[in-house]
Amino acid sequence: MTVSPRDIGDRDAPPDDGAAAHAHGSFFGRRKGHKLRIHQADLIDNLLPHLALDIGSPAPDDLTDIFESKPDAVRLEIGFGGGEHLIAEAQAFPDIGFIGCEPYVNGMAKILTQIEAHNIGNIRLYAGDAAELLAWAPPRSLARIDLIHPDPWPKRRHWKRRFVQDATVAAMARILRPGAEFRFVSDIDDYCAWTLAHLLRSPDFSWMAERAADWREPWAGYTMTRYGRKAEREGRVAAYLRFRRVGS
Repeated sequence: MTVSPRDIGDRDAPPDDGAAAHAHGSFFGRRKGHKLRIHQADLIDNLLPHLALDIGSPAPDDLTDIFESKPDAVRLEIGFGGGEHLIAEAQAFPDIGFIGCEPYVNGMAKILTQIEAHNIGNIRLYAGDAAELLAWAPPRSLARIDLIHPDPWPKRRHWKRRFVQDATVAAMARILRPGAEFRFVSDIDDYCAWTLAHLLRSPDFSWMAERAADWREPWAGYTMTRYGRKAEREGRVAAYLRFRRVGS
């Protein structure tokens, strides 16, 4: 895949039709698929309540307070799917607190199985719309946000359902501290171009790429997801985009 600023579309285009929907918290897609196994259902009923964020209550001033052992920083992964990347990151960085957001019940059951099996204590979960979580979190509370292989909603009439919108970019800018990163991975060229267009027209982010390898190759330590491996087998090439939160 070749991505360059001239490929990203009209940066002066008006805000997306979907911005208002995302600002108010709208989820598009299935919440449940295959029937859960007995143990998975038990984890949903008994383990998830101990790890789930209650965004109906005010957020703490310091987001590290949601963890039993106070971490050095907090990161968020939006739509973690089967949880492969999130689990690997939590194990690799035990001094970092992680929040995983996934409205799909089967994905939540999979990650709970891994959390239990590996006795992972630095993950908290939110089983709902990420836009609502972004609105709840305190300003400058996150060190990084990852969005890996999100649903591309390829049909033009569904573009407003994509997570990356002007409103969500602004919401991420509010909760990322200066110097923090938003990382995006997709094997859908159109969604990569869409994301570049939205982030480059935001005054709050700068694209970190200095050479083609910076978006053509995964960053150091990246854990390939099951979906990513499937895309590779089918000949689709992903882009790995990194943006830094600018300002002071």
